[in-house]
Amino acid sequence: MNTRSKILTRADLVGRLTEHRSKGGRSHKIVLANGCFDVLHAGHVRYLQAARRQGDVLVVAINSDSSTRSLKGAGRPILRAPDRAELVAALRAVDYVLIFDEPDVRALLRELRPDVHAKGTDYTLQSVPERDEAARLGIRVAIVGDPKEHSTRDLIERIRRSSHA
Repeated sequence: MNTRSKILTRADLVGRLTEHRSKGGRSHKIVLANGCFDVLHAGHVRYLQAARRQGDVLVVAINSDSSTRSLKGAGRPILRAPDRAELVAALRAVDYVLIFDEPDVRALLRELRPDVHAKGTDYTLQSVPERDEAARLGIRVAIVGDPKEHSTRDLIERIRRSSHA
């Protein structure tokens, strides 16, 4: 599949997921992961690979530029949303990518109705912002990936320090 063809609008994604749910007479388990993915690093890759193992189809929702700025502060994002989406879509574990504007994925949980909502290990089951909405919709929340030893913020800071050395 072409990388850019994995990046969909909400309406197109809903249609694709409907097809997956009834493909071949068996239902495919849909997993939703999300994040800013500002500067792609090994922690992101491991998170998405672990999310994929939770089901058959992995959808990754990427925060828009304005949403990332409100979450991460001035100077962010480093990469524009279409570029971040293309990088994430290029990963083998990822089936579909969507850019969204909201601060969290509550609305996407209602629209997409995934079977699993995967969050990284910087969360606990109790701290997932969307946990109540997921529970109300019958969506299982899974904490996946390796320990939070990687961060875009730390990577940017290391680059800044080395450029001033």
